[in-house]
Amino acid sequence: MSAVTDAAPATARQGAVVQSVRDSLVIARRNLIRMTRIPEMILFGLIQPIMFVVLFTYVFGGSMQIGNSADLEVYKNFLMAGIFAQTVTFATASSGAGIADDMHKGLIDRFRSLPMARGAVLTGRTVADLVQTALTLFVLAIVALLVGWRPGSVEPTNFGKIVGGFGLLLLLGYAFTWIGALIGLSVRTPEAATSGGLIWLFPVTFISNAFVDSSKMTPWLRHIAEWNPFSATVQACRKLFGDPGLSPSDAWPMQHPVWASLIYSILIIVVFRTLAVRKYRRATS
Repeated sequence: MSAVTDAAPATARQGAVVQSVRDSLVIARRNLIRMTRIPEMILFGLIQPIMFVVLFTYVFGGSMQIGNSADLEVYKNFLMAGIFAQTVTFATASSGAGIADDMHKGLIDRFRSLPMARGAVLTGRTVADLVQTALTLFVLAIVALLVGWRPGSVEPTNFGKIVGGFGLLLLLGYAFTWIGALIGLSVRTPEAATSGGLIWLFPVTFISNAFVDSSKMTPWLRHIAEWNPFSATVQACRKLFGDPGLSPSDAWPMQHPVWASLIYSILIIVVFRTLAVRKYRRATS
């Protein structure tokens, strides 16, 4: 009798997890279908990072010094990890705006009336954004190769390491979409969510090692850049891609960038998913 009693809660929990996963996939499918019906969303999402690649490469590249070299080819290979990381994190703004739009239109209230897991709405949305980010990253990698990016230009690399680098980028992007989800639930309009999602992203992405050698920053700014979660992922990608410009630093995230990137991303997901789901429950209660 006791075994049956103990098994019942375990079975119920397992059933709840299965339902949550199923509901999340349904919401993700709904958002992906919506994206395909509004191709402008995907198109505009591709144009911005491509513009960054071209502008930074050909406008600023000739005046940037990486290590002891001011060669344009060196800067091209240095730049791409930063552009990739910036692209995945900028998806935060669209994620927040999408959730704010659903809240504004009352769509969240409709979902609430259905027998579905509460966190599935947010999880489904962030998974759909992750798929869109992966597509954008794939196209951007092709553009990077066309303008001269060559993995392994400094240190030998292999296909597994390159895939691992892109995996870290997508994990960081997924983590940041949960920040966007919290912002989208905290504001009243999609416009406010877009602005709120970009304001804090600019210092995060530019006070980093993404576009310049952080060792040349003033000491206090360099310390901020070295402990920036964004910088850890950029450093990890340069290491895995075999690109130039690894930040010479004694800071732990710069010494162990792959582990630092994983820890930072997982921590962000745990913290901001918890806060976003709690905010969602309050907003729909």
